[in-house]
Amino acid sequence: MPFAPAVVRSARAIPQPLRSHCTKRTSQRQPLARKGFWLSRVSGSVERLAKIVAQSPQDLSLLPPNAPHRYTSRMRIEHVALWSHDIERLKHYYERYFGATASLRYENPVKRFQSYFLSFDSGARLELMQHPDLAPRASDPGTKRSGYAHLAVSLGSETLVSEFTERLREAGYPVIDGPRRTGDGYFESVVLDPDGNRIELTV
Repeated sequence: MPFAPAVVRSARAIPQPLRSHCTKRTSQRQPLARKGFWLSRVSGSVERLAKIVAQSPQDLSLLPPNAPHRYTSRMRIEHVALWSHDIERLKHYYERYFGATASLRYENPVKRFQSYFLSFDSGARLELMQHPDLAPRASDPGTKRSGYAHLAVSLGSETLVSEFTERLREAGYPVIDGPRRTGDGYFESVVLDPDGNRIELTV
C-alpha cells in the first residue's frame, strides 16, 4: 500500500529504548486482566439494561422515541362501548336516526350479559352492553362527569348539522347545545340519546 513505507519509517524513527519499553509493556499484559476488563464492561451494561427495564413502566421517556411505531402504524379505535339498562331501546334509536346496522343479539346466560354491535356506513362500530347489576348513574343525564364524554358524529356540512339537530328535537330528544360555532372553529350541536349519553353532531 502507498502509505506502508511511511509507517515503517515512522516506527523506525522511535528511539530504541522507548520501542523496547512499549514492546515489554505489551507483552506483559495478562489474559486474565483483559477478561476482567471486558467482564466489568458487560456487567455495567447489564446493570444499566436492568435499570431501564425496571423503570420503563413508570418512565416511558427512557424508551427510544420510535419504539412504539410498530404498534401504532396500524392502530385504530376498533369500537366504543356503552352500558345500558335497555339495549333494545338504544339499538332502535341508532338504527332509526343514524342508519346503524345491528348484529345479532349476543347473550351469555352464565354472566347475565347481553350485547349488540352496531356498524355504521363509515366503518365505525358501537357496542351496546347490558347487565342486570349496573350501578346507577352518578349524576343526571347529560351532565359533565369524569370519563366518557361524548360520541362525535360527522355529518358533512353545517346545513346537515342544523337540519338533523332539528329532526331529533322534533322527535322529542333533548338538544342541550347549539347548533353553533365553537371558539376553536367547530360547527356543532350536542344532543342526548335515550340513555342520556351525549352525541356531538359536527361537520
